[in-house]
Amino acid sequence: MLRVEDIHAYYGDSHVLQGVSLNVNQGEIVCLLGRNGAGKSTTLRSIMGYNPPRVGRVFLAQDEVTSLPVYSHVRLGIGYVPEDRQIFPDLTVDENLEVAGLPPRPGQTPWTHERIYEKFPVLKKLRSHRGGALSGGEQQMLSIARSLMGNPQILLLDEPCEGLAPIIVDALGDIILELRQAMPVLLAEQNARFAFKISDRGYIIDKGRMRYEGGTDDLTHNEEIQNRYLAV
Repeated sequence: MLRVEDIHAYYGDSHVLQGVSLNVNQGEIVCLLGRNGAGKSTTLRSIMGYNPPRVGRVFLAQDEVTSLPVYSHVRLGIGYVPEDRQIFPDLTVDENLEVAGLPPRPGQTPWTHERIYEKFPVLKKLRSHRGGALSGGEQQMLSIARSLMGNPQILLLDEPCEGLAPIIVDALGDIILELRQAMPVLLAEQNARFAFKISDRGYIIDKGRMRYEGGTDDLTHNEEIQNRYLAV
């Protein structure tokens, strides 16, 4: 569903991503792990077109999307949940969902308000509340739900656990596992324990380069790799 081939991305003259490649297949949750500043968020932003790669290619299914603007990626079916959530604080939960709605693709079960509230019952109770009045965990759920309203083919999640209580992290993990039935997920995460628990495969990035790729069972038991690239 998603293929990234040898992308190089820059911030000004700073060469941030230096040949990053990865792929996400249908029915998978794939994690992208690394320390803070390793290049996880930049990878997702490059895929989405916020910071397009100067070199390399990005494919959604069989279509190259490397140079397309952000709105085209969304319309083609790449859902994106940014690290800072970026909900509309002055709009209600209902309104946040409404503004993100896009038509479903052929054969796709559409994400409607009713389906969203079935998946996120806590949001149903808060549907008339302003986004800015929600807790951090509620805002994270709203950010994911808003992305689903675009009826994506794949979902990119950037640090969904950051700043959340363990009980909320567990609830998010259950939601992400359920979403795999509808679409593959690429998860950029610093919380390795959480990522190992819900992912099928993983990549480790460090200083803008891919350092390791493997099944999460292998990563879980590979203390040398964890200590070298994930330990703080």
